[in-house]
Amino acid sequence: MQLRELEWFTTLAETEHMTEASLRLNVSQPTLSRALARLERKLGVKLFDRHRNGLRLNKYGEIFQAHAVRAMNEIDRGEERIADLVDPLRGSVSLGFVHSFGGWLIPDLLNRYRPHAPSTSFELRGGACDAIVEDVREGSIDIGFVAPEPVTDDLDWIPLGREELCLGVPLGHAFEGRDHVAIADLAHEPMVALRAEFGLRQVTDRLCREAGFSPRVAIEVTELSTLRALVAAGMGVAVVPVPRPGHTPGPAIHGIPFSDPTAFRHYGAVIRRGGPSGQAARRFVKFVARGSADASQSGRAPGEGNRKGVLTAVGNS
Repeated sequence: MQLRELEWFTTLAETEHMTEASLRLNVSQPTLSRALARLERKLGVKLFDRHRNGLRLNKYGEIFQAHAVRAMNEIDRGEERIADLVDPLRGSVSLGFVHSFGGWLIPDLLNRYRPHAPSTSFELRGGACDAIVEDVREGSIDIGFVAPEPVTDDLDWIPLGREELCLGVPLGHAFEGRDHVAIADLAHEPMVALRAEFGLRQVTDRLCREAGFSPRVAIEVTELSTLRALVAAGMGVAVVPVPRPGHTPGPAIHGIPFSDPTAFRHYGAVIRRGGPSGQAARRFVKFVARGSADASQSGRAPGEGNRKGVLTAVGNS
């Protein structure tokens, strides 16, 4: 079966009209009609029901359309990968990241990278830490930006920095007004937390375990906006990153510093052992790794300016 036949069929299936499809494809109606007849003979079934006003895709046509679209998408993806190998400046890079990084880390990296390769395109996907790591392992994304560092021996890790953590409490909470709190102070507090597959929850569980107790998680959520809203509504307290200046979305909650020296999370980039296959992605990895090395020498995380004290409105988590 020729690629041209698939393209013609998918266009005809979309328009369900011979004249419109022929105009869009710039082929004559007789040519398109003969191609459809050849395809139907090859498959042994009619793909369209014929009506006076045009064509209507039948159940066989719907099945074949689904497979044809997938085949066309795979061919397009193959062309993109070849173009990537030939010209890394014009290739595509797929990035996965934990949701809170979408508000500062990812925009900063892409903004700084654009002058180096303005024609490179990016596919962005936010998700839970464990899901991002698995996507990198399976090759469905090129680079994952996660926290904390995953426990794995089949992936490479590029450390980028660390985020200090604080306690998010609703306005008027008994802890409000304190200069700091200890993780141990949370032993009897109802907590709002992300589900276990999220990196921030894994860090929270570790901190509580090190303090000698299991967190009293009253509500588990999968979205950061929901977590903030529930804390603001008084449903519990939450361990969240210290907010960055200018990044405080969602309901206002009060942030209190932790006195524990281990109340932070490392963040970085995870890639398949040896790096991604595409040249555009490999070029971006080198940029990220170079920024990590420069930041280590300057003592700052990539893209991180001077950090201020804990803000009243805690937005990132």
